[in-house]
Amino acid sequence: MDTRTRILQAAADLLSRSSEADFSTRAVCEAAGVGAPALYRQFGDKDGLLAAVVDLGFEKYLASKRAAGPSHDPVQDLRDGWDNHVSFAVLNPNYYRLLYSLATPPKAAAEAHQLLVDVLERCAAAGRLKVSTRIAAQMVMAANAGVALSLITRPGIYTDPDFSTRVRDSVHAAILTDAPATRPEPIAATARTLGAQLRQDPPETLTEPEIGLLQQWLTQLS
Repeated sequence: MDTRTRILQAAADLLSRSSEADFSTRAVCEAAGVGAPALYRQFGDKDGLLAAVVDLGFEKYLASKRAAGPSHDPVQDLRDGWDNHVSFAVLNPNYYRLLYSLATPPKAAAEAHQLLVDVLERCAAAGRLKVSTRIAAQMVMAANAGVALSLITRPGIYTDPDFSTRVRDSVHAAILTDAPATRPEPIAATARTLGAQLRQDPPETLTEPEIGLLQQWLTQLS
């Protein structure tokens, strides 16, 4: 086992047993059998080590999301994504708390956000999104993280077993249409749908500059 892996595994073990979702670099060095210079040479500083530990902890969660792939129903995928997010937080509270305490978000946060955006793009392409993908992603991520953090930091207050589902459904009702459109949509909704479809499957008959200009118009209309 190389030095970097030994340090990461020692830090991950200390984090999982910590009551405060933290550890000291001295404890990590002692557990890994290395000196402080080796730790800082590998990770730069403690924040770098913390970010790497979070990425290590989130890898299984993100790997399962990557492997699952999209279903035929993007709205159901959006619901499942919320539930999986909360479930991971509850089962791995220290990793999750650490994710939201770092000054610089680790790679895991960026990938999780992009996976959410991809699902919302599919919702938009299906004509199910009321707002822009950017706004929808911000609303979902903020609410999803808020619920997860509430459950793991204040379990004595948030005792309703349906709390997460209630918040999830409320947020989704604010960003999603009830069903695929059966009547002509307003121009803004049509522009969002067409923009998402264009990003997913750009037509070969248009050049990149033409597609970029069309996307700019659609963004203005939406």
